[in-house]
Amino acid sequence: MPAGVTWPRYLKMLTASLLSMLAGAEVVHRYYRPDLSIPEVPPAPGQLQTRLLGIEGTTGTPLSGTRAAEE
Repeated sequence: MPAGVTWPRYLKMLTASLLSMLAGAEVVHRYYRPDLSIPEVPPAPGQLQTRLLGIEGTTGTPLSGTRAAEE
């Protein structure tokens, strides 16, 4: 008997904890929506530009992560 409980109870708790872990990972994955696309050729150093999704500047264009977008 692991942890001082019966095998059926241990297996129920193990199953419940595994399912809750998988459900939590799925919720977080759907909330943050990671970019899983991998470019075939990686960009050269210094040429990678990122955008802040959902945030737009005063001109209506999306802001990028560079200082040039602020000017």
